[in-house]
Amino acid sequence: MAARRAVAKELSREQIVKVARELFATQGYRAVSMRSIAQKLGYSHGSLYYHFKEKAELFNAIVQEDYRTLQEQMKKSMEQTDTVSRPQHKLESLMETFIHFGLSHPHHYEMMFCSNEPETLEYARPEQDRCYETFASLVREKAGDALQRIGNTFTIPWVIFLSLHGFVVHYIQTKQTYEDVEALVKVHVRFLANQLTGEREA
Repeated sequence: MAARRAVAKELSREQIVKVARELFATQGYRAVSMRSIAQKLGYSHGSLYYHFKEKAELFNAIVQEDYRTLQEQMKKSMEQTDTVSRPQHKLESLMETFIHFGLSHPHHYEMMFCSNEPETLEYARPEQDRCYETFASLVREKAGDALQRIGNTFTIPWVIFLSLHGFVVHYIQTKQTYEDVEALVKVHVRFLANQLTGEREA
């Protein structure tokens, strides 16, 4: 038992997550087993259970990292925008950041927002909700007055989020990169931001 525990400790969570991410992305959630992940690592599958009690928990550990990365990038996009910039520009930066993440990391994005495996939903829902709430709070921060005028402070950020999500999923499916559609991205986010703020570009 002690020897088994020592081997399991030698195999780090980081190693497991790195290999599992690659397999989930290329083969899909259902096709990957704890045994196949362990084989790729060169360990027995029992060593994985020292770190993760089931495949769904391992999957969640992967997407948790991705949700944190996306939330950090969204917050940073608002901080890096010139402090004297109009709310429209800050909103455009936020939306562009979301789309850029999705199209630059399509496998990550699909695991985060497009997986419909029942056993992963218990883990995924809270993470998705936290990510959305980060987005919505940033929208309300910069467009709160406009949202109050519209009379819908909570639903409109969700509508914007869905519009961005649909854009990302469409171009993931057509296998186009952010660079391929960058001009269209800018038109899309400018239109959405304008609907919130009522500003017009000079």
